[in-house]
Amino acid sequence: MIISRTPFRISFFGGGTDYPVWYEENGGAVLGTTINKYCYITCRYLPPFFEHKHRIIYSRMEQVRNIDEIQHPSARETLRFMNIAQGVEIHHDGDLPAMSGLGSSSAFTVGLLNALYALKGTIPGKIELALNAIHIEQKMIKENVGSQDQIMAAFGGFNQIEIGKGEPSIQVKPITINGEKLALFQKSLMLFFTGFSRRASEIAGEQIKETPNKKKTLHEMYQMVFQAISILNGNDLTDFGKLLHETWCLKKSLTNKISTTEIDDIYTAARSAGALGGKLLGAGGGGFILFFAPPEVQTQIKKSLNKLLYVPFQFENRGSQIIFYEPEKS
Repeated sequence: MIISRTPFRISFFGGGTDYPVWYEENGGAVLGTTINKYCYITCRYLPPFFEHKHRIIYSRMEQVRNIDEIQHPSARETLRFMNIAQGVEIHHDGDLPAMSGLGSSSAFTVGLLNALYALKGTIPGKIELALNAIHIEQKMIKENVGSQDQIMAAFGGFNQIEIGKGEPSIQVKPITINGEKLALFQKSLMLFFTGFSRRASEIAGEQIKETPNKKKTLHEMYQMVFQAISILNGNDLTDFGKLLHETWCLKKSLTNKISTTEIDDIYTAARSAGALGGKLLGAGGGGFILFFAPPEVQTQIKKSLNKLLYVPFQFENRGSQIIFYEPEKS
C-alpha cells in the first residue's frame, strides 16, 4: 500500500501567463507558494476476488472492469499514462474542497502519479512529476489548465517559476528572504472560503479565448512577478498588498466570468476593513479568496467577513511526498 501527500497552492502573481497559448510564444512567470493543506492518495493493487478490477473512491465510488469505464478523468488518464496492467484501488482524501482555486485537481494528478510510480517501485524526480502531470491534464484529458499548479504541487515551497517558450522548460527558483521577514509576510496573509464552487476549466476556457486580445494586460501581469520579488527584497512589505490589488484589477479585466457581484462585495468589505489588497485564487468565479492585511487590522476584517469561513495556514516546502510505503510481499 502507498500513501502520497501533495500540497495545495496559493498563486500570488503571474496567473494567466502559465497557459500554453501564452507561454509558447511569450514565456511565462508565476510567484506562488504551497501551503500545509494537502491531497492524500492511498493506492494499492486490488486483490483479484471481485467482479470489478478497479475501485476509485473520491466524492463517489467507481467500481469498473476496464480503465476506459472510469469517469474520473485524472484517475483514468493517469492509470493509462502509467500503463498499469493490474487492478488497483485508489482512495482520495483532501483537507480542502475541490474546485476552489487552490490547485486541487493538479494536486490529485501529481499525487496519484507519485503513488503509482511508488507502486511500480520507481522514484520519479520532481521535474518528471510536474511535466508528466502537465502532459496528462493538457494533452490527454484536454483540460483548459495552466502549468503552474502541477509544478508547485510537485516541487513545494515559496517559488518564482519561469516557463520557457515552446514546450514547457521549467525553472523553479526558491524565494530567499530571512526568517523574520518571511514570518511577517505569512502573518499578513488571510484566506477565506467564499463557498462558491466553480468549474475552473470553463472559466479558463473563456480566458484562453480572450488571450490574443489581452496581450498588454498579460505582459503587465508577467512583469508584476518581478515587481513582487523586488518588494520582498525591500523593506516595506505593504507594497506587496498594494500590488496584489493591482493584479486583481487586471485579472478581472481578462473576462467577465472571473468575478461576481458577491465576490466584489466581499473584496470591497475587506478593503474597507483595512486589507491592502487581495485576489480570488485560481481561475475565478468562486472558491478561496486571499487578502494581504497588516496583523493589527485582521480582527476587524474577520468581523466584516464573519459569514465566510476563515482558514489559517502556513507555507510548506516539501511538495508531493510518499508518506507511507509498504510494498506487496511476494
